[in-house]
Amino acid sequence: MPNIDPALWRDMMAYLRKRHSSICRQWFEELEPVDLKGGLLRVATSNGVQEKYLQSKCLDQFNEAAQSVTGALIGIRFITGSSVVSKSKGREAKLQPEVTITATVPPHPRRNASSSDFEADQMVLIPDNSFENFVPGPNNQLAYAASIAVANQPGTTYNPLFIHGGVGLGKTHLLQAICQSILNNKPETEILYVSCDAYMNQFIRCVQSGQMSEFRDRYRHVDVLVIDDIHFLAKRDRTQEEFFHTFNDLYQSNRQIVLSSDAAPSEIGDLEDRLISRFQWGLTAEVTKPGYETRVAILKAKSELRSMEVPDDVIAYLATKIDSNARELEGAIVTIQGHADLRGRSIDMKLVQEAMREPVAGSKHSQVTLQHIIDAVTEYFGVKLSDLQSRRRHKSVTEPRQVCMWLARKRTRFSLEEIGGYFGGRDHTTVMHSIRTVDAKSKKDPNFAKQVQHLDEQISQDTGAPVR
Repeated sequence: MPNIDPALWRDMMAYLRKRHSSICRQWFEELEPVDLKGGLLRVATSNGVQEKYLQSKCLDQFNEAAQSVTGALIGIRFITGSSVVSKSKGREAKLQPEVTITATVPPHPRRNASSSDFEADQMVLIPDNSFENFVPGPNNQLAYAASIAVANQPGTTYNPLFIHGGVGLGKTHLLQAICQSILNNKPETEILYVSCDAYMNQFIRCVQSGQMSEFRDRYRHVDVLVIDDIHFLAKRDRTQEEFFHTFNDLYQSNRQIVLSSDAAPSEIGDLEDRLISRFQWGLTAEVTKPGYETRVAILKAKSELRSMEVPDDVIAYLATKIDSNARELEGAIVTIQGHADLRGRSIDMKLVQEAMREPVAGSKHSQVTLQHIIDAVTEYFGVKLSDLQSRRRHKSVTEPRQVCMWLARKRTRFSLEEIGGYFGGRDHTTVMHSIRTVDAKSKKDPNFAKQVQHLDEQISQDTGAPVR
C-alpha cells in the first residue's frame, strides 16, 4: 500500500481544527490514514461506532480538508480495523482485513432485502455518548449504575430498564452508552436503537404495505431493543397493541429492553395500563437537574472532549450562570469555542463575558433558554414538546415548530445545527427554511406577525430579558 506523508495528515487535522472545530474531538487523534489510492484516502477508526458516526456526520468536512490540503479531488472513506495507533498505550498493530461492524445492528441471516428499509430509521450512535464521558452525580446516580449493570449483563439485570426525566438531562447519553458498551464487549450482539417516532412510522408503513411479518421479525428477534422517547406511544392504540406483543416476546426470551421517557410510566397520559405495568417490571430510574458540582464536572468533561483549555474561573462562572441541563452547558461550551476560533483568542473570562453579552440559553437572570421558548410556544399553540420533536408535518405542528426555531435563532446563541438537533434531529437547512418561512409569513400576514411578537414579548416578560 502506498505510504501516506505524515505532514499531509497533520495538515488535514490542523485544517479541521481551524475551520471545523465544532466537530473535532480528542479521539480524532486515534484515527490513522491507511492508504491513498485512486483518489481515495482510507482512514482507519477504532470501532464501528466511530466509523458510522464519521461517515454520516463528518464526511463532508474531512473531504474538504483533504482537497484543500492536497489541491486534488480526494475523497475519504472510513473503515474499521486494528491498524489504529493506540497513543494512550504507546503501541501499534498491523492493519488487519477490513471489518464491517455496524454501529447498531450487525447483519442478520433471517432478514431479506426489505430490511434495508428499516435501517435508515436507526439512530446513529455518537462516540461522545459513552460511559467514560458521562458525569455521574446525585441527580443521575441510580440511572448511571443501572445502565452499567445492563450493559454488563443484558437480558438478566433490570429488564426492562426505564429511564425518565426532563430535556437534556442525559437520558439519550445513557441509552447510547449502553449500546456502545455492549458492542465493544460483544460486537456480534444485535442491537436495535430507534426513536419511538421512527418505530411508529415504520409500523404505519408496514401496515399500509402489508409487511407486518417483516416488521415483527425486525423487532422481535433482536438481542437488545432500545427506544428513545417511548412516551410518544400515548394515544396510539394500534401501535401500543403491537408494542405490547413485541415487549412480551422479547421479555420472555430474556432479550434486553431499554426505554427512555420524559415522564415515569404511571405519568404518561393515554398509555394502556398493561404497558405501564410492564414498563415497571424492571427498574425505573429518574434523572434530574444537575447540582453545581456536577455542572462543573460536566463543563470540564465537555471541554476536554473538544481539547479546549478552559480556565477554572470560567468553568465556575458558567456553572453558576447555567443551571438547567447538560445540553445547555454543552451549548455554552460550543458558543465559547466558536467565539475563540473566530477571534483567534485564547479562552479567558473577558472573552466569555463578551460572548455571553447577549442573552444565551441557560442563564438564570435576564437570559432566554430553549425551555422558555418551548414553554411559551407549546402553551400558546396547545401542542406538546413531543409533537415539536416528532416527524409530523401537519400545519398544527409544523407552524409552532417553525416559530420555535425562529425564536431560538433570535433569542439564543445556539447554531442552526444545534437547534435542528434539538427539534427531532433536523439539519441546519430545515432550520434555515423555518426561519425564512416565519419571516415571509410575518410580512404577508399581520395577524401571524402579532402572534410571533406576542410570544417574543411573553418570553421577555417571563425572563426579564429585553425585547429584541
